[in-house]
Amino acid sequence: MLSLQEISDRLEIEDLMVRYSHAVDTGQWDLLDDIFTADAYIDYSAMGGASGDLASTKEFLAATLPNFPAYQHLVSNSSITVDGDTATARTMCHNPMVIKDSDGNQTLMFCGLWYLDAFARVEGRWRIARRVEEKSYMYLGQPTPGL
Repeated sequence: MLSLQEISDRLEIEDLMVRYSHAVDTGQWDLLDDIFTADAYIDYSAMGGASGDLASTKEFLAATLPNFPAYQHLVSNSSITVDGDTATARTMCHNPMVIKDSDGNQTLMFCGLWYLDAFARVEGRWRIARRVEEKSYMYLGQPTPGL
């Protein structure tokens, strides 16, 4: 049976992952400062992205994501293991993204991945200390005329 502390820790970690999705999907890059540790390592290379520290990740996201007219990060099915002030998780992410070509045609791309995360409790709050993406699938649909 889970202790009340472990239940609380798991809920806080799940909330942290939702806050990450919200920050990325709304382009509020500075919110990531409260989601990751100051020395976090973030690796998006499995899906064709960058890897590095928090500052370079924020620069990558700010430069790349505005090229997509729409996208969402839907996270679920987290398998979380808590060990005192550290934790690990494997979390599913479904990431649909709209791509628009120069003729205004839109294509819907589906990205499926897992986040492999390590967490640390910092000053009483959970933060992501390490995030590595693991690719599951990437599907690019057929272009449709623009709206």
